[in-house]
Amino acid sequence: MPDHAMKTPPPYAIASVDHALRLATILQIEGSLSVTEAAERLGVARSTAHRLLAMLVYRDFAAREDRRYRAGPVLELAAHSRSAVARLREAALPHLRRLVDHLHETVNLIVRTGANARFVASLEGDQTLRLGSREGMVFPAHRTTGGLLLLAELSEEELEAVYAGEEPEAGEDAPPDLERLRAHLEQIRRCGYAVNQGLSERGVTAVGVLVRDSRGTALGSLAVALPTVRYEPEQLPRLVATLQHAAAGVEADLAEDAPA
Repeated sequence: MPDHAMKTPPPYAIASVDHALRLATILQIEGSLSVTEAAERLGVARSTAHRLLAMLVYRDFAAREDRRYRAGPVLELAAHSRSAVARLREAALPHLRRLVDHLHETVNLIVRTGANARFVASLEGDQTLRLGSREGMVFPAHRTTGGLLLLAELSEEELEAVYAGEEPEAGEDAPPDLERLRAHLEQIRRCGYAVNQGLSERGVTAVGVLVRDSRGTALGSLAVALPTVRYEPEQLPRLVATLQHAAAGVEADLAEDAPA
């Protein structure tokens, strides 16, 4: 169970509303998608995805073009941002699949937005006891492997700006103690990887590394997550090396497909 890891869900959650909001987020951050792609991302029938997208179009959150749906007028400001996250996810997916085949554990692609970390891709491991998909979920950045790695890339001033004036809503995490966080981030910078044992969820251990662009700027993080009962410290060098190899593959694919 999450340990203050995410926003507390409303007591009477409405699945259709949640699905519609997730679709709007995907359109805003990642770009266009088809009905089939929407159904796959949400895990619903095509007819359900079609109805959800039709309602988003009706309310101007989406627009239809050649059997695909893109961000509509309400989300238009984000339409220009398509891409970095969409390209990153597209480049990372084949490498995430190979990681699952090799490690047999759940793997994630994580990006940071302000003080939050968003799981933009998540593939489940193939073992009976495994971590479920976290795709679409948002966690406090300082409580996730990928979030910590991305926070460690910030300057002192940038880090302070992220948490300036942060006031938690009811049921949400308090902002982190910046002195303790700085010390943790310094350790991550020295190691070049991050290990999270129970920070985001009890009984979960995650290991992650950064994915960078050709200029060395951090774009996101690849992480493997597994039940803590199955994690042994002796595994760490192998996990880090495997993740770094996958990250290098993602970086090479991004460089190859970069716009001229």
